[in-house]
Order: sequence, then C-alpha cells, then structure tokens
Amino acid sequence: MVGNPVFLDPKSVKKGADGIITATLRVPFVKPVTTPKGPITSSVTIAMFDCAKQVVAVKENTYYHDEKANRIYQHSKPGLPGYAKPFQGALPDVAMAYLCKK
Repeated sequence: MVGNPVFLDPKSVKKGADGIITATLRVPFVKPVTTPKGPITSSVTIAMFDCAKQVVAVKENTYYHDEKANRIYQHSKPGLPGYAKPFQGALPDVAMAYLCKK
C-alpha cells in the first residue's frame, strides 16, 4: 500500500480535553488490492491520535470495492480500541506526523 495518497477530512478533526485528536482519513488505492471477492479500491479510517505518547488507536475501518457506490468490502469497529506505535510510513504514521506537528 506504499505510494497511496492519504487524505484528511478537516471537518472531522476534533481535539478532546485529554489532548487526544480524533480524525477521519481516506486512502484511494493507486493500484486496487485483489481479493477473491473483487478488488478493494479505497479505505476510510477513523482514528485517535495521542500526540504526547506518539501512539494511535483505530476506532473504525472500512474497505471499499467502490466507495462512490458505497459497495463495502469489509467494515470493522473494535469494541475497545488499543493504542500502539504506528508502523513507519503507514497510514497512521503519516497522519500522526501531520496532526501532531508542533
């Protein structure tokens, strides 16, 4: 998934009293990901960023066959999101670098 653009929905960015930033991110895949159920062309992720600790937790994740037609491949929403350090260059890492810059 390297090389895909990451888009931030500016209206979705909220900073809580605890300093946690919640934001919605969209990634259209430059090259669709092949699956047995058909190609995945994009993803939308709602994540929480703890800039002080440099960790992120995914609240919700949706992968699309066709985002414009709302054809969903997979939707997940963990019951209790867990914070972790993001992998370098991955979607959460790119978003954290932007949202947590000083």
